[in-house]
Amino acid sequence: MENQTNTEYKQVISRCKELFRKKTIDYGTAWRILRLSSITDQIFIKAQRVRSIQEKGSQKVEDPIIDEFVGIINYCLIALLQISFSKDERMEIPFEDLESQYDRWANETRSLLENKNHDYGEAWREMRVSSMTDIILMKLLRVKRIEDNEGNTLVSEGIEANYQDMINYAVFCLIKLGYHD
Repeated sequence: MENQTNTEYKQVISRCKELFRKKTIDYGTAWRILRLSSITDQIFIKAQRVRSIQEKGSQKVEDPIIDEFVGIINYCLIALLQISFSKDERMEIPFEDLESQYDRWANETRSLLENKNHDYGEAWREMRVSSMTDIILMKLLRVKRIEDNEGNTLVSEGIEANYQDMINYAVFCLIKLGYHD
């Protein structure tokens, strides 16, 4: 089953990357203007919308929740890219320059998933999408707290690890929702 997860994971990330590429062509890297806390809030808005729709059982805006999970993945990767390019003052960065860092973070995040999957035995497959949505929201609250503490933690993992966990949970949600096909 781990091989299946790896295949599905790569399919999801490939679709997310293609959307990221196209949006970079359309919008450039306008996201470079955002502080990390603003990116975190953008992810929060997406996760909160999913939870609201799950709780209400209906929605008034047509955008499917699948799009929100894709957005969570890409905004988490944007946050990681923003960290990677923190010393780079360019506002516009060509996709070709971003691609290697996007791939690096996606691959590191997949490796983290593989290690956790080994230890937890793919427990996520038995979880509800709503529970994973809640975990993403919890991770966001943790990131906000770390940001409010100027990145300082006593014993907790840092911001990058939390973004990576959110990516993995969003990928799990998309797999469960059939987005990998």
